[in-house]
Parts: sequence; structure tokens; C-alpha cells
Amino acid sequence: MAQYKMILDLDTGIDDALALAYAVGHPDIELIGIIASYGNNLTDVTAQNSLNLLDLLGASDVPVFYGASHSTTTDDFTVMEVSKTIHGQNGVGDVEVPTSPRQLAEQSGIDFLIDAAHEFKDQLVYLPTGPMTNLALALQKDPSIAQLIGQTTLMGGALTVPGNVTPFTEANINQDPEAADVVFRKQESLTMVGLDVTLRTLLTKKHTAEWRALGTQKGQLYADMMDYYIDAYFNLDIDKRGAALHDPLAVAVAVEPDYVETLPLNMKVTTDRVSGDYGRTIGNTDKLLDKTTSKAAVLVDQDRFVSDFQQMMLTVLSD
Repeated sequence: MAQYKMILDLDTGIDDALALAYAVGHPDIELIGIIASYGNNLTDVTAQNSLNLLDLLGASDVPVFYGASHSTTTDDFTVMEVSKTIHGQNGVGDVEVPTSPRQLAEQSGIDFLIDAAHEFKDQLVYLPTGPMTNLALALQKDPSIAQLIGQTTLMGGALTVPGNVTPFTEANINQDPEAADVVFRKQESLTMVGLDVTLRTLLTKKHTAEWRALGTQKGQLYADMMDYYIDAYFNLDIDKRGAALHDPLAVAVAVEPDYVETLPLNMKVTTDRVSGDYGRTIGNTDKLLDKTTSKAAVLVDQDRFVSDFQQMMLTVLSD
């Protein structure tokens, strides 16, 4: 029996697709649902991408719930052009994944998260790979989930390295800094897996060639997606050695925390729009003497993780 009940909160993009495959394949994870969010694309698109990928991976029993379609401080959302460049117009490298015939779950993603927190408590792992909007809204509706959720592991933020949107701000935090601030201040048992560690985990076309060699449809489609991502990293001069495994690393750390070394730190997000560091993830000076309820990953065993990730993908994509 799987040790963890996991909810993925995805703005499905390419590295989200990798995180989804990793979670589906991990023997210690029971994936109980996906909450769709905005970010790499519109929520309608990311939700359909998740449905399509779940079916492709043979996990069509996992429901997908509709989450927030915009930040807590706006009324709508427009996809950033750089997101389209990195993830393609359709969010998955313009690869045509077969369309799932399934429908989204009727329950809202916010209510699904709250109900799961009450049902599974310490066994529940909540893992957002996009903006923190859904969790902030759930905390507003039911503050008790801050203590109920067993582990919240998020992909986002930058503590010891510059951001990738501004000198201070990482992309997921940038989508809704106010929501992220609520999460960092209130949510307990929280681990930030940010650019500090994810930028060290690079996948190359040597890896994707092994996916293609499996001769399966999903191996081919996932290789096409990842090659698009690697090319975008190269062309945008993000990294010419390969592309970072941002979201999969967060999933791995949630269930195997010894992949990383962490700094215990109560954090906050800067929400002053005139300060020059809007959206910065930083230590909360008001809570430096308080019990520490969150931590930030600052070092990673990248060789071990990339190797383990590749073995997982070869298994997931082979049958």
C-alpha cells in the first residue's frame, strides 16, 4: 500500500507533465487527484492537459478538479509570452497528446483539498507546482487545514539565487505573491523546493533518446515534449547544458526528503509593490524566534536525483 496520499496542483506545462509521470510511477505515492491552476497556460488548458496525460500514462482513475483561473488580486489572467515560448502554445511543447474523453470532477478543487485534509490528515501530501492561489483560498475558507495537511511541498521561490522573472522573484511566486505570502505565513509543515536546487537538476537529449528507444507512444510523446523544453532553454540562454527538472524534484523531495539539504526558516513573501523586491521569498524577521514550521531546500544531490528520475521515467514510459 502506498505510504502517501498525494494531491498535485498543476499548471500543466512540460515539467508539470514530468512531475505527473513521476508521481504516477512512484510506489509510495497514491495520487488521489489533480487540481488545475493557471500559470503556464489558462486553467481550462492545464486541466485538459492533465486529463490527457493521466490517460496516456494509464492513470485514468485519477480525477482532475478545476482550481483558480486567476490570482487573488486580479479578475483575469493572461499567459506570459515567455511561458508560451518555454512550454508551447498548448502548454506541452505543441505536442498533440490524445484527447481524454473524461470530464472534470464536479467538486471545486478548493473543496476537494479541504475535504482531503480532513480525511487523510498526516498522510496527505499537497504539492503545488504553480501559483499558490488554490491553497491560499482553501486556507481562507478553512484555516484548520494549515495544521491538518501532513506535508506541503511546493515548487517555487528563490532564496539563495536570483529569481527567473525579476532579480528577486521566481515565476510561480510571481503569479500571485499575495497568495504565496499567506501560504508561507500560515501553512505548517511546508518545504520550499525552489530555484536554489531545481536549477542544478538538468536533463539532456541523451536522456530523452532513451525514452524514444522504448518504442512506446508515451515514450515518444514525452520525449517530444522534453526536447521542446530543452531547446527552449538553449534558445533563451537559460541553460545550454540541458533543462531543469523543477517540478519532478519537488515530488521526489516530498516523499524522499534526503535528496536535499534544507534550511529551517519561517518565511514570507514581499508584497510591497513599490519596494523593488515584490514577490521575493525571504525569512520572516517577525518569526525568527518562533518555532520553525517551514524550511527551504538549499542543496541537492543532483547526480543521484537525475539518475533516479531517469530510471523512473524509463519504467513509467515502457509499458
